Amino acid sequence: MTRTRTVTTDDGVRLWASRSGTGTPLVLCHGGPGLWDMFEDVAELLADLATLHRWDQRGCGRSQRCAGPWTTDRFVADLDAVRGHFGLRRMALLGHSWGAQLALSYALAHPERVSALVYVAGTGIGPDADWHPQYKVNFLARLGEHPERLARWRELTDRPQPTDAEGRERAVLQWSAEFVDRARALEHAGRLADPWFGVNTDCNKALNAERRRTGGTAQLSVACRELDLPVLILDGAHDIRPRSAVDSLERALPRVRRVVLPDAGHLPWTEDPQGFRGAVADVL
Repeated sequence: MTRTRTVTTDDGVRLWASRSGTGTPLVLCHGGPGLWDMFEDVAELLADLATLHRWDQRGCGRSQRCAGPWTTDRFVADLDAVRGHFGLRRMALLGHSWGAQLALSYALAHPERVSALVYVAGTGIGPDADWHPQYKVNFLARLGEHPERLARWRELTDRPQPTDAEGRERAVLQWSAEFVDRARALEHAGRLADPWFGVNTDCNKALNAERRRTGGTAQLSVACRELDLPVLILDGAHDIRPRSAVDSLERALPRVRRVVLPDAGHLPWTEDPQGFRGAVADVL
């Protein structure tokens, strides 16, 4: 049974959260930035392995709309508010994409509060140059397998003030590139957008800009080398973000295991649910 909660942060912002399942406490950090929790399938998949705590990040999804601040430090504090609300002394963390970066940042800030980290489909600790140019090439190639979808995505991207419906359509087209199974890609992407809460573009731009400033720093690499926690790096082999981007993180971590699911893309629980479940179960 899923129970929803309202978590209030130390600066008074209300966050949507939920708890379900039974077992080891596991907190899920969704991707984005600027999106919302899309882990319904993960919660069902792991319900008998863990007590799952999900939340919509600040200013996104079902959480209170606010003016930020849009910084990793602020989001780490928000995640700690979720932990405190549910009375968790220690927790396992699972972060996906941008959420993997957030979960890692939290573990670096509060290692005594984290039992294990599952880093899913992240982009490592190197500079954007390690992966972003190839990601753009791969995205256009994947979406371009259906030229009409690419053309429509470009048309919607060029619109200065798209309607809410157009924003959703653009997102579904963009997210469809994340799936290996091209026949079901639009179906999978459409499920991510149902319900549709809209993308917080201010949040997205600010946190992406922060990542570009901080990625590849020696300070980040040193901090990861000192992280004394078990970490699982979990990827889909066909993620359009080159998986070599995560090599820098794997090299830096002292207690790391890496699993690559050969038939999955950026959302590996969708295309290889049993492989995903097995890898996470080993950590928990």
